[in-house]
Amino acid sequence: MIANPSAKYAPFAPIALADRQWPSRTITQAPLWLSTDLRDGNQALFEPMNAERKMSLFKELVRIGFKQIEVGFPAASQTDFDFVRKLIEDKLIPDDVTIMVMTQSREDLIARTVEAVKGSPRAIVHLYNATASAWRRIVFGMSVQQVMGLIGHHVGYLKQLTDAQPDTRWTLQYSPETFSATELEVSLEACHTAINAWGAGPGREVIINLPTTVENATANVFADQIEWMHRHLVPREHIVLSVHPHNDRGTGVAAAEFAMMAGADRVEGCLFGNGERCGNVDIVTLALNLYTQGVHPQLDFSDINAVARVAEECTSIPVHPRHPYAGDLVFTAFSGSHQDAIKKGFAAQDPNGLWEVPYLPIDPADLGRTYDSVIRVNSQSGKGGIAFLLERERGVVMPRRMQVEFSAVVQRQTDASETEINGEDIWALFRQTYLRGSSTGSDAIQYHGHTLDGSGQGIELDLSIQGVRQRLSGQGNGPIAATVDALGLPMRVDSYEERATGSGADAQALAIVEAALEGVAGSGFGVGMSHNIVTASIQAVISVANRLQERRQARGAGGSAEVNAEVGA
Repeated sequence: MIANPSAKYAPFAPIALADRQWPSRTITQAPLWLSTDLRDGNQALFEPMNAERKMSLFKELVRIGFKQIEVGFPAASQTDFDFVRKLIEDKLIPDDVTIMVMTQSREDLIARTVEAVKGSPRAIVHLYNATASAWRRIVFGMSVQQVMGLIGHHVGYLKQLTDAQPDTRWTLQYSPETFSATELEVSLEACHTAINAWGAGPGREVIINLPTTVENATANVFADQIEWMHRHLVPREHIVLSVHPHNDRGTGVAAAEFAMMAGADRVEGCLFGNGERCGNVDIVTLALNLYTQGVHPQLDFSDINAVARVAEECTSIPVHPRHPYAGDLVFTAFSGSHQDAIKKGFAAQDPNGLWEVPYLPIDPADLGRTYDSVIRVNSQSGKGGIAFLLERERGVVMPRRMQVEFSAVVQRQTDASETEINGEDIWALFRQTYLRGSSTGSDAIQYHGHTLDGSGQGIELDLSIQGVRQRLSGQGNGPIAATVDALGLPMRVDSYEERATGSGADAQALAIVEAALEGVAGSGFGVGMSHNIVTASIQAVISVANRLQERRQARGAGGSAEVNAEVGA
């Protein structure tokens, strides 16, 4: 690091806005949301999503409640072009959802983009160009007047093409791509050039999107920029003022919140902040920040674990365990003083009153999470040691979320016995908790055997259910799915892992299933062990089914928070 950064870096000049109003405003409603996970988020991936993963994420975004989704850059990628055409031709876009596509300001790319979305009932075409001084001077060698000519020409060309397709309701979104580094007067002129070329007015609104293409100043500076534009844009009543914050300084969420206070109507971003460089604004965090202030975000994150698992599967980017709201450890208190305050908070909490539990800014149950934090041991004396002993002595390697779940079980045991727990005791407790559904025992569902059909997609199970021996049949794309189908429970399998315990002829297969059951908060784990991996997998499904059903019954019988805390993080 150089000794004198002022010789190399200049602070961003403040905005002349002495009568700024945004600092005294309160956010009272959710913005319009635009998910750009399939475009900006996708192009930021080391390995971009294939069509199958893009479709999976699109369906999840629809389920969450996004009404505007940027689905790709069809002029730049045949994969994106084909994906957009499939959405339209297979009528996969719900009536209340509008897709958006992006294009640079080039006639051939604009024409290809319009070709991609023709036939859609509604479409937003996102046109952009760089406007900042450094880009004008270094990248393009253009004057301000030349930039304005480019904007007017290409918006006019887009209007010509879209006017020829009257069966689609077209909306222009224009972005001065480097807004956060552009002189405000130049940004305003660029936006007005686009607005006038499009002919914005009654029944023909335009979206003006102002991005922090590179976050280069504190969040309050961006808010000043937005309030200045909000005051000067005309015809403001026919303009949707949108922001697209990036996170280069780590303040993307704050910038978005300040921008909403400053007049922004709409926010673009990605689930969990995926995007170029340090990412886009994190819509999960931003939306749930609103929720904790009593503002409904109009997005459904009531099963945050499921959202995280879909995003991880589609992007191959794990959600950090300390990620706000969604991380596996964010509702886990390791500190004894934190645990004590949380326990007292739960005891004092009025179920019909405002949420007021120390150290928990949101009720985990609202996100489909459980109260495992109040019964966790700390990393020094609990979770780490438990995982180490099981792996060293038994060859059992638990997934991280399962470690969180099982440490709560161990903590209850140590609290009750008030004695040190050793490796043998931990293994006995593991078997009692997870190796469920054997032919001996008191579980509701007991496994005796199974038969697979020749295709491997059908199964017949030999079970005892509530002590009654019976045979059940099911179909699926493998033994796990077929077993779930045979059981007939509203159960969703979220993850599956298989491992070997030991080596050689005596090694056994260990199968671990994470699943969720309708009507039960959070998820839970089940385990099967056998010399045959298929048998172990079936036993793991039965194990988690028994555990989740016990939890549902305990809740229905008015079970305590401590009982309810056993099933997953």
